[in-house]
Amino acid sequence: MGRQLVEEETSADGGKTATEHHWLRDNALAVSMFGAFLVFLVLQSIFGWHAHNEELAQFGAAPQGYLSYLGTGHFAEAVFENWESEFLQMGGYVLLTAYLVQRGSSESKPEPDTDRPEDYARNAKRDSPWPVRVGGVALVLYRNSLSIALFLIFGASFVLHLLGGTAEHNEQQALESGAAPISAWQFLGTSDFWFQSMQNWQSEFLAVGALVVLSVFLRQHGSPESKPVTTPHHETGS
Repeated sequence: MGRQLVEEETSADGGKTATEHHWLRDNALAVSMFGAFLVFLVLQSIFGWHAHNEELAQFGAAPQGYLSYLGTGHFAEAVFENWESEFLQMGGYVLLTAYLVQRGSSESKPEPDTDRPEDYARNAKRDSPWPVRVGGVALVLYRNSLSIALFLIFGASFVLHLLGGTAEHNEQQALESGAAPISAWQFLGTSDFWFQSMQNWQSEFLAVGALVVLSVFLRQHGSPESKPVTTPHHETGS
Protein backbone atom coordinates (compact mmCIF):
# COMPACT_ATOMS: atom_id res chain seq x y z
CA MET A 1 0.00 0.00 0.00
CA GLY A 2 2.82 2.42 0.96
CA ARG A 3 4.79 1.57 -2.19
CA GLN A 4 1.73 2.21 -4.37
CA LEU A 5 1.23 5.60 -2.70
CA VAL A 6 4.84 6.59 -3.38
CA GLU A 7 4.51 5.54 -7.03
CA GLU A 8 1.35 7.66 -7.36
CA GLU A 9 2.98 10.70 -5.77
CA THR A 10 6.30 10.60 -7.59
CA SER A 11 6.98 10.32 -11.30
CA ALA A 12 9.54 7.94 -12.76
CA ASP A 13 12.17 10.69 -12.96
CA GLY A 14 11.60 11.79 -9.37
CA GLY A 15 10.13 15.08 -10.54
CA LYS A 16 6.50 16.10 -10.75
CA THR A 17 3.89 14.23 -8.76
CA ALA A 18 1.10 12.31 -10.42
CA THR A 19 -1.33 15.03 -9.33
CA GLU A 20 0.74 17.68 -11.10
CA HIS A 21 0.93 15.55 -14.23
CA HIS A 22 -2.84 15.11 -14.14
CA TRP A 23 -3.35 18.87 -13.74
CA LEU A 24 -1.17 19.63 -16.76
CA ARG A 25 -2.90 16.95 -18.82
CA ASP A 26 -6.36 18.13 -17.81
CA ASN A 27 -5.55 21.79 -18.53
CA ALA A 28 -3.11 21.43 -21.43
CA LEU A 29 -5.28 23.30 -23.93
CA ALA A 30 -5.82 26.32 -21.67
CA VAL A 31 -2.16 26.37 -20.62
CA SER A 32 -1.09 26.29 -24.28
CA MET A 33 -3.50 29.06 -25.32
CA PHE A 34 -2.71 31.41 -22.45
CA GLY A 35 0.99 30.60 -22.68
CA ALA A 36 1.02 31.55 -26.37
CA PHE A 37 -0.99 34.68 -25.53
CA LEU A 38 1.60 35.85 -23.01
CA VAL A 39 4.52 35.14 -25.35
CA PHE A 40 2.96 37.05 -28.23
CA LEU A 41 1.82 39.91 -25.98
CA VAL A 42 5.38 40.37 -24.70
CA LEU A 43 6.75 40.22 -28.24
CA GLN A 44 4.14 42.73 -29.39
CA SER A 45 5.15 45.10 -26.61
CA ILE A 46 8.84 44.82 -27.49
CA PHE A 47 8.38 45.38 -31.21
CA GLY A 48 5.82 48.11 -30.55
CA TRP A 49 8.25 49.84 -28.20
CA HIS A 50 10.96 49.89 -30.86
CA ALA A 51 8.51 51.04 -33.55
CA HIS A 52 7.20 53.83 -31.32
CA ASN A 53 10.70 55.07 -30.49
CA GLU A 54 11.60 55.06 -34.18
CA GLU A 55 8.53 57.22 -34.79
CA LEU A 56 9.48 59.59 -31.96
CA ALA A 57 13.00 59.89 -33.38
CA GLN A 58 11.56 61.06 -36.71
CA PHE A 59 10.04 64.04 -34.90
CA GLY A 60 13.14 64.71 -32.80
CA ALA A 61 11.45 63.59 -29.57
CA ALA A 62 13.24 61.71 -26.79
CA PRO A 63 12.82 57.91 -26.77
CA GLN A 64 10.70 56.23 -24.11
CA GLY A 65 11.75 53.48 -21.74
CA TYR A 66 10.07 50.08 -22.07
CA LEU A 67 8.00 50.32 -18.88
CA SER A 68 6.93 53.83 -19.81
CA TYR A 69 5.86 52.58 -23.23
CA LEU A 70 3.47 50.05 -21.67
CA GLY A 71 1.39 52.96 -20.39
CA THR A 72 1.12 54.73 -23.74
CA GLY A 73 -1.85 55.03 -26.04
CA HIS A 74 0.24 53.44 -28.79
CA PHE A 75 0.42 50.13 -26.88
CA ALA A 76 -3.09 50.26 -25.38
CA GLU A 77 -4.73 51.03 -28.72
CA ALA A 78 -2.95 48.17 -30.48
CA VAL A 79 -3.82 45.65 -27.76
CA PHE A 80 -7.42 46.52 -27.03
CA GLU A 81 -8.64 47.12 -30.58
CA ASN A 82 -7.78 43.45 -31.21
CA TRP A 83 -9.29 42.21 -27.94
CA GLU A 84 -12.43 44.17 -28.80
CA SER A 85 -12.91 42.37 -32.11
CA GLU A 86 -12.07 38.94 -30.71
CA PHE A 87 -14.61 39.10 -27.91
CA LEU A 88 -17.28 40.65 -30.12
CA GLN A 89 -16.80 37.77 -32.53
CA MET A 90 -16.89 35.11 -29.79
CA GLY A 91 -19.86 36.64 -27.99
CA GLY A 92 -21.80 37.01 -31.23
CA TYR A 93 -20.90 33.50 -32.30
CA VAL A 94 -22.00 31.92 -29.02
CA LEU A 95 -25.31 33.79 -29.15
CA LEU A 96 -26.03 33.17 -32.84
CA THR A 97 -25.30 29.44 -32.62
CA ALA A 98 -27.99 29.21 -29.94
CA TYR A 99 -30.63 30.22 -32.50
CA LEU A 100 -29.26 29.66 -36.01
CA VAL A 101 -28.33 26.45 -37.82
CA GLN A 102 -25.88 25.75 -40.66
CA ARG A 103 -26.72 22.45 -42.29
CA GLY A 104 -23.74 20.11 -42.41
CA SER A 105 -21.44 22.22 -40.21
CA SER A 106 -19.71 20.88 -37.12
CA GLU A 107 -20.06 24.39 -35.67
CA SER A 108 -23.87 24.20 -35.70
CA LYS A 109 -26.17 22.36 -33.35
CA PRO A 110 -27.83 19.39 -35.05
CA GLU A 111 -31.06 19.68 -37.00
CA PRO A 112 -33.91 19.94 -36.24
CA ASP A 113 -33.29 23.20 -34.38
CA THR A 114 -34.35 22.07 -30.91
CA ASP A 115 -33.01 22.80 -27.45
CA ARG A 116 -31.13 20.16 -25.49
CA PRO A 117 -32.99 18.51 -22.61
CA GLU A 118 -29.98 19.21 -20.38
CA ASP A 119 -30.58 22.96 -20.77
CA TYR A 120 -33.71 22.81 -18.62
CA ALA A 121 -33.65 22.91 -14.81
CA ARG A 122 -36.19 20.10 -14.56
CA ASN A 123 -33.48 17.76 -15.81
CA ALA A 124 -30.90 18.88 -13.25
CA LYS A 125 -28.65 16.31 -11.60
CA ARG A 126 -27.28 16.17 -8.07
CA ASP A 127 -23.96 17.63 -9.22
CA SER A 128 -25.44 20.28 -11.51
CA PRO A 129 -24.12 23.86 -10.92
CA TRP A 130 -25.77 25.62 -7.99
CA PRO A 131 -27.72 28.25 -10.03
CA VAL A 132 -29.60 25.39 -11.69
CA ARG A 133 -30.69 24.06 -8.33
CA VAL A 134 -31.53 27.51 -6.92
CA GLY A 135 -33.53 28.74 -9.93
CA GLY A 136 -34.95 32.22 -10.33
CA VAL A 137 -32.73 35.14 -11.40
CA ALA A 138 -29.58 33.13 -10.72
CA LEU A 139 -30.68 30.52 -13.25
CA VAL A 140 -31.67 33.12 -15.86
CA LEU A 141 -28.23 34.73 -15.60
CA TYR A 142 -26.44 31.39 -15.57
CA ARG A 143 -28.30 30.20 -18.67
CA ASN A 144 -26.80 33.14 -20.55
CA SER A 145 -23.61 33.65 -18.56
CA LEU A 146 -21.16 32.71 -21.32
CA SER A 147 -22.42 35.26 -23.84
CA ILE A 148 -22.87 37.87 -21.07
CA ALA A 149 -19.24 37.43 -19.96
CA LEU A 150 -17.91 37.65 -23.52
CA PHE A 151 -19.91 40.80 -24.28
CA LEU A 152 -18.79 42.39 -21.00
CA ILE A 153 -15.16 41.78 -21.93
CA PHE A 154 -15.93 43.20 -25.38
CA GLY A 155 -17.42 46.31 -23.77
CA ALA A 156 -14.40 46.80 -21.51
CA SER A 157 -12.03 46.30 -24.46
CA PHE A 158 -14.04 48.78 -26.54
CA VAL A 159 -13.69 51.46 -23.84
CA LEU A 160 -9.97 50.76 -23.36
CA HIS A 161 -9.44 50.87 -27.14
CA LEU A 162 -11.23 54.22 -27.21
CA LEU A 163 -9.11 55.64 -24.38
CA GLY A 164 -5.87 54.28 -25.79
CA GLY A 165 -6.78 55.47 -29.27
CA THR A 166 -7.57 58.95 -27.95
CA ALA A 167 -4.19 59.16 -26.21
CA GLU A 168 -2.38 57.94 -29.33
CA HIS A 169 -4.30 60.35 -31.57
CA ASN A 170 -3.48 63.29 -29.32
CA GLU A 171 0.20 62.35 -29.18
CA GLN A 172 0.35 62.09 -32.96
CA GLN A 173 -1.34 65.44 -33.41
CA ALA A 174 1.02 67.07 -30.91
CA LEU A 175 4.09 65.66 -32.69
CA GLU A 176 2.92 66.51 -36.19
CA SER A 177 1.22 69.88 -35.82
CA GLY A 178 0.98 70.85 -32.17
CA ALA A 179 -2.82 70.62 -32.38
CA ALA A 180 -4.88 70.75 -29.19
CA PRO A 181 -5.92 67.39 -27.72
CA ILE A 182 -9.44 66.08 -28.17
CA SER A 183 -11.67 64.15 -25.77
CA ALA A 184 -12.50 60.45 -25.96
CA TRP A 185 -16.05 61.42 -26.93
CA GLN A 186 -14.70 63.44 -29.85
CA PHE A 187 -12.38 60.63 -30.92
CA LEU A 188 -15.34 58.25 -30.87
CA GLY A 189 -16.85 60.29 -33.68
CA THR A 190 -13.78 60.16 -35.91
CA SER A 191 -13.36 57.95 -38.96
CA ASP A 192 -9.98 56.86 -37.58
CA PHE A 193 -11.52 55.11 -34.56
CA TRP A 194 -14.16 53.27 -36.56
CA PHE A 195 -11.66 52.36 -39.29
CA GLN A 196 -9.53 50.67 -36.63
CA SER A 197 -12.54 48.78 -35.30
CA MET A 198 -14.07 47.74 -38.62
CA GLN A 199 -10.80 46.40 -40.05
CA ASN A 200 -10.70 43.94 -37.17
CA TRP A 201 -14.40 43.19 -36.87
CA GLN A 202 -14.76 42.19 -40.52
CA SER A 203 -11.78 39.84 -40.38
CA GLU A 204 -13.06 38.07 -37.25
CA PHE A 205 -16.46 37.32 -38.74
CA LEU A 206 -14.84 36.26 -42.02
CA ALA A 207 -12.69 33.72 -40.13
CA VAL A 208 -15.66 32.31 -38.21
CA GLY A 209 -17.82 32.17 -41.32
CA ALA A 210 -15.05 30.32 -43.15
CA LEU A 211 -14.79 27.78 -40.31
CA VAL A 212 -18.56 27.26 -40.29
CA VAL A 213 -18.69 26.54 -44.03
CA LEU A 214 -15.38 24.69 -44.42
CA SER A 215 -16.28 22.30 -41.59
CA VAL A 216 -19.15 21.05 -43.76
CA PHE A 217 -16.74 19.53 -46.28
CA LEU A 218 -13.32 19.36 -44.62
CA ARG A 219 -12.08 17.39 -41.60
CA GLN A 220 -9.35 17.49 -38.99
CA HIS A 221 -8.74 14.10 -37.44
CA GLY A 222 -9.17 14.14 -33.66
CA SER A 223 -10.42 17.73 -33.36
CA PRO A 224 -13.78 18.45 -31.67
CA GLU A 225 -14.06 21.43 -34.04
CA SER A 226 -14.40 18.96 -36.90
CA LYS A 227 -16.90 16.22 -37.65
CA PRO A 228 -15.44 12.69 -37.62
CA VAL A 229 -13.63 11.80 -40.85
CA THR A 230 -16.24 9.22 -41.86
CA THR A 231 -19.27 11.47 -41.23
CA PRO A 232 -21.29 12.48 -44.33
CA HIS A 233 -21.20 16.14 -45.37
CA HIS A 234 -24.92 16.68 -44.72
CA GLU A 235 -24.77 15.57 -41.09
CA THR A 236 -24.94 18.61 -38.81
CA GLY A 237 -23.05 19.05 -35.54
CA SER A 238 -20.00 17.28 -34.25
